Amino acid sequence: MGFRLPGNRKASFSAKQASSKGVDVPRGYLAVYVGEKMKRFVIPISYLNQPSFQDFLNQAEEEFGYEHPMGGLTIPCKENEFLNVTSHLNDL
Repeated sequence: MGFRLPGNRKASFSAKQASSKGVDVPRGYLAVYVGEKMKRFVIPISYLNQPSFQDFLNQAEEEFGYEHPMGGLTIPCKENEFLNVTSHLNDL
């Protein structure tokens, strides 16, 4: 079970610290929070269509349901695991 979105666009990946409040997220991207320190990453929505990223979404659903503590999508994994998966998605 996962999310499916039309299209498969290539996009760059960027990370931003959660400490800055009200940081805008560009159209076509979303903010997610990852790791023990809840580091904020801004990722392309095209990642949601990738099976490896859908594993993260399933983990988030199991742990948080639809109540995410940071107000945005919280991914319950280690930061280095998230970076490893998303770095491979950048190569697609």
